[in-house]
Formats: sequence, structure tokens, C-alpha cells
Amino acid sequence: MKLWKTSWRFLSLSLLVFFLSGCLGETNLTALDPKGPQSEWLFDNMLLSLYVMAFVTIVVFAIFFIILAKFRRQPGDDEIPKQVHGNTALEITWTVIPIILLTILAVPTITGTFMLADMEPDPEVGEDTLYIKVTGHQFWWQFDYEDEEFTAGNDVYIPVGEKVIFELHAQDVIHSFWVPALGGKVDTIPGITNHLWLEASEPGIYKGKCAELCGASHALMDFKVIALERDDYDAWVAGMQAEEVEPTDTVAQQGREVFEEQSCIGCHAVGGMGTAAGPALTDFANRETLGNYLENNDENLEAWIRDAEALKQGAVMPAYPESELNDEDMEALIAYLRSLSID
Repeated sequence: MKLWKTSWRFLSLSLLVFFLSGCLGETNLTALDPKGPQSEWLFDNMLLSLYVMAFVTIVVFAIFFIILAKFRRQPGDDEIPKQVHGNTALEITWTVIPIILLTILAVPTITGTFMLADMEPDPEVGEDTLYIKVTGHQFWWQFDYEDEEFTAGNDVYIPVGEKVIFELHAQDVIHSFWVPALGGKVDTIPGITNHLWLEASEPGIYKGKCAELCGASHALMDFKVIALERDDYDAWVAGMQAEEVEPTDTVAQQGREVFEEQSCIGCHAVGGMGTAAGPALTDFANRETLGNYLENNDENLEAWIRDAEALKQGAVMPAYPESELNDEDMEALIAYLRSLSID
């Protein structure tokens, strides 16, 4: 009885975990709701594999229960059953059927592999096909639009309905670039260049993840793919390429001076100025999150500037306690960062 109770508790817990695993807390963060040709192919082949496995399971269990019922040993039956070892028909049957099932899976898999590996430019766009260089850092993503000559951090913008080719690199350790709603995952490896293409079928914000354990803050290494109609995308590109506009607000102007005095520009590019040692801040005011997970509000922003490592383990941004950055300068710096918008 004690063993039965223990087993029942384990079964209940297993069922709970099973049902919770199907819960989706965020939109556009699942491969089960494809929003692009890559993800649609992956989803269709996942279903095909599921149907084949379900067919095999049903047939095997059906035969098992039929044999169990029909050929079970009867009371007083001591005869040895008829032996079918070496039956040619059975041997051919259970050899041919798996070959057919494997062929059903192999044909779309092979054709899809070539489709996913096709890095040729979009024939409808031609030379205007968008190429984006991706670099994985501990623990953020850098997106270089080299043809357009600007960089972005953690949020990557693409035009809807167009093939976008990503060139994947890693600065430190192995990461893995994955946008579940748009396609499969590909590793970013130091010293090795990999490629991936994605296409969004409709406008929206698609959540991305690092799918390779890369350190203490791996779980917080998120990013967003923001798909816009071509006109909106071109307007965004023009805004990112434009030179920084001097803030008109007096406090924001003071904050810009603080930004330069504290050497923030040495790590964060603004309007084409600065480096990409840290995420670019050109359109910072329009970002939804800080450090890929905190809500982008003044309270979190101040806490991040004061001590980023306390909020995201492994963050290399230096801390700015009150002894180095007083409250007045902090207020001015936040005002300046809030002015960084391309709208």
C-alpha cells in the first residue's frame, strides 16, 4: 500500500509537470506558432514525424493486444505454439515497412536541409537583400548593419516578407542564436563564422533566445526581432543612420556632458558615435527592457547604472555609486538617455 501511494504521488507530479510544460507565458516565443517559411517547414516536418510515430505506436500496440488476447495460454494447453522463425513474408514485411516510413521522413528532411542552407540573396530583392552581422557576447547580442554602417544591440529590425541573412559570430564563448517563431537555432562559435537566414511573414515582435548555456546570465540573454513593413523599416534605418540630434532640454544637455565625462561613449554607440563594446543606445528610449529583462523605467535604469552586475551576473559595465555619480548628475544622465529616440 505504501508503494502504491508513493507511485500515485509521483504520477500526479509528473502529470502536473506535463501540463505545465505546455503553458506559454509569452507570445511569439514558440515553434508551435510559426510566423515564417523556415519555422513553417520545421513545424510541418515535426507534425509529419509525430504522425509517423503515432502510426507506428498504434499499430504496434494494436498487434500486441490482439496477440495477447488471441494467443494467450489457455488452462491445460501445454502444446508448443507454431514456430514462424524464418518466415519469408514476415521478414519482408517488417523490413519494407520501416524503409517506407524512413523514406517518408527522409525526402522532406533532405529537401528542407538544402532549403535552410540556401544563403543566396532573395531573388525578389536581389542586391538589396539584407545582411546582418550577429555577435554573441556574455550576455547580450550585437547586430551590425554593415552595408548601412550602423550597429544595434539586443533589438534587431528586419523588413517583413524578405529573406534576411545573418552572419553569426561569438566574441567569447559558444552561444546559440534562436528565434523559435521564425526558424531553427544555429550556434555562434568563437573563430568560426556560421550563417542563418530568416523571414517574417507578418509584422510583429519575435522573441529570441540564446539556446546554449554560456555562463551565469545565460537565461537573461534574450533579444527581439522586430519585423516592420518595408517603408517603416526604411524609416527606422534612416533614423539610425542620422547624426545624433543635440537635446533641447537643459537637463538632458547636462546629461550628455555627464555621458561623455564618464566615458560612457567609449562603450555605447550613439548616432554612429562610440564603439560597440556595449549595446548601442541610438534608439534607447524606445526599448522595452534593460539588460534584456528589466522594464525600461527610470527606477530600473538608475539601479542598472549604479551596479549592473548586481542585477545581471557577469555584466561587465562598471558600477557608478553615489561617490562617483551624484543624484543630480544621475537625474541628468537619465534625462539624456530618455531623449535618445529616432522617432
